[in-house]
Amino acid sequence: MAHHGACETFDVVVVGGGPAGATAAADLAASGHRVLLLDKAGRIKPCGGAIPPRLIRDFAIPDSLLVARIRSARMVAPSARHVDMPVGDGFVGMVDREHFDPYLRERAALAGADLRDGQFERITRDHAGLATVHYRQGKAGEARQVQTRLVIGADGATSAVGRAEIPGHARMRQVFAYHEIVRRPEGPQHDGARCDVYYQGRLSPDFYAWIFPHGETVSVGTGSARKGFSLRGAIRDLRAGTGLEACETIRREGAPIPLKPLRRWDNGRDVLLAGDAAGVVAPASGEGIYYAMLGGRLAAEAAGAFLVTGDIRALSGARKKFMRLHGRVFWILGMMQWVWYRSDGLRERFVAICKDKDVQQLTWDAYMNKELVRAKPAAHARIFFKDLAHLFRWVSP
Repeated sequence: MAHHGACETFDVVVVGGGPAGATAAADLAASGHRVLLLDKAGRIKPCGGAIPPRLIRDFAIPDSLLVARIRSARMVAPSARHVDMPVGDGFVGMVDREHFDPYLRERAALAGADLRDGQFERITRDHAGLATVHYRQGKAGEARQVQTRLVIGADGATSAVGRAEIPGHARMRQVFAYHEIVRRPEGPQHDGARCDVYYQGRLSPDFYAWIFPHGETVSVGTGSARKGFSLRGAIRDLRAGTGLEACETIRREGAPIPLKPLRRWDNGRDVLLAGDAAGVVAPASGEGIYYAMLGGRLAAEAAGAFLVTGDIRALSGARKKFMRLHGRVFWILGMMQWVWYRSDGLRERFVAICKDKDVQQLTWDAYMNKELVRAKPAAHARIFFKDLAHLFRWVSP
């Protein structure tokens, strides 16, 4: 392809082959664009791995990738009291990122994207209308470069593309997440269809800890933005308290997770961000896979419009559309996290509220289908006033 010093040219170079990047690359390649997907081999993201039915539907995820089907969630309070929230109809799918991500990358390659193992280095601009992407290829780290009309940065919370190209990116607020994948324990106390969520200050002072079944294995994790809090220590305690300490540890992973969508996802020229790089992880819940894939899809739509029209304003459409769809939920979850995750007294009340059938119904509706159900204003109002009552009971002497 590249002979006599001519530089390969692509319509789009996607940096990062996680759910956001792989989805953007697949969509763009399927619509006939020349796409290079650069992914650094061998990295697995720490992740509970829950995917809602809406994702399975919208992104055609095959059953074979689901390692478990979750029928209920158990919320555990600081006092160790717990509330079980049955899913009702349907289930939440569980995937293991070790297999899920390569599947998505493979799908992008089948759609026509050029998939390469490469580490992004920088972007230079010496040709009108084209950016030059410099990267290192494979194990030997050979320097390569390609030219492109657009770069989609889907390279995670500490995005090298975002830091170099999007003002304010370096100040993005983050939680650090850590989990251990352990061999599934034998015995009846382990329910392979239930996710356990721990709202306990000792396991996370400002987020939550989790035990999520993955079929033959279990993800045991926690997250915190608090400097100096020992995530490994918390997981050691959690495993000891739940009979998982003797289980074989298969792998350990840590990564930063963003707490808030960035104000700008594009540089007004030739770079657009998607997924964690754009900050799209839901506050309070930490849910990221669905939002990442949707963000990748919206980035592909915006990129397609930009490539066809050359109009740079098309790039900002990705964020506008995302916030129109999910801005309200992110705001509500952000408030929840700010209000309820501050102390064990509040966490205790938060778990108590989860006993409420209205709350359970609304939570699952919103989570499973990614829509705040407008058809139930009475339930919304009831929850709102119950929430306030709980707060004021906490506030009043």
